[in-house]
Amino acid sequence: MSVDISQNAAGVLTLSLQRPDKKNALSLAMYRQLTTALQQAERDPAIKVVVLQGSASCFSSGNDLQDFLSAGPLDANHPTVAFLYQLNAFSKPIVAAVAGLAIGIGTTALLHCDLVYAAPGCRFQMPFSQLGLCPEAASSLLLPQLVGYQRAAQYLLLGDAFDTDKAEAMGLVNQQVASDALLAFAADKALQLAKLPAEAVQQSKALMRGKIKRKAEKTIATELEIFSELLQADACQQQLHSFFAKK
Repeated sequence: MSVDISQNAAGVLTLSLQRPDKKNALSLAMYRQLTTALQQAERDPAIKVVVLQGSASCFSSGNDLQDFLSAGPLDANHPTVAFLYQLNAFSKPIVAAVAGLAIGIGTTALLHCDLVYAAPGCRFQMPFSQLGLCPEAASSLLLPQLVGYQRAAQYLLLGDAFDTDKAEAMGLVNQQVASDALLAFAADKALQLAKLPAEAVQQSKALMRGKIKRKAEKTIATELEIFSELLQADACQQQLHSFFAKK
């Protein structure tokens, strides 16, 4: 289904996006896999940390739009929606390893991760307005809080792309790591977390993210309502038609 799932003896669960022919664009099946894996990890005391990664050359080009649009209304039954809520609610630490493209959900998902490491020269972008849409994954709340309103407006209103240097400077990325060492580096950081007392780590995360997590859940719901409306509007339909025509 294009997500490789593995667990080591130390309690690190690794979720690897493996759809290279589509630049790791997330399909509905992949969203289902990711959501199920996070739900199981939440319940399993043996799992201490989750690593979310693509390959050493590509993280994710975002939604597989054709697949996304085939799933019907953006309600709780939509695989993308279920993933967004589960990602926001997840109580254990998530370490992300990012290389190459991080487009749309490939960037906004990082706002819910606890440690983010990226290779030099990544392309981060949230081109929602360019498609006639609005932000998702609570990015309209989380990004301004992280980087300030004006900078968030540059990336969410204009949809400007930015590189790893800027992502690190604004705090979206913890550290740059050479491409050939990235996945191993993230795995090592996850192992460091897994060796710490799990209750202390999870309670610390809860103290830092608890209030914003509740606000984010409400923001996701509001964003989805507006996203659904915009999706049916002529402006968005024209942009989507142009997008598919180019492909």
